Amino acid sequence: MPESQPNNPLHGITLETILCELVAHYGWENLGDRIPIRCFQFDPSIKSSLTFLRKTPWARQKVEELYIRMVSRR
Repeated sequence: MPESQPNNPLHGITLETILCELVAHYGWENLGDRIPIRCFQFDPSIKSSLTFLRKTPWARQKVEELYIRMVSRR
């Protein structure tokens, strides 16, 4: 049986969902200003960003932290 993770705000949310919600809320330009990584600033796409974020733990952490802040403000 899978363990419950009541204290993990990202439990059950895919990276793609997180990224899509951030882009919908902030837009690519503002997202690139908030997290200055190339895949958000130059010819951004969900696919290229997901590829980068899955290979780069520090960038994924920044995206997840921004998502948690965005959701907590709602």
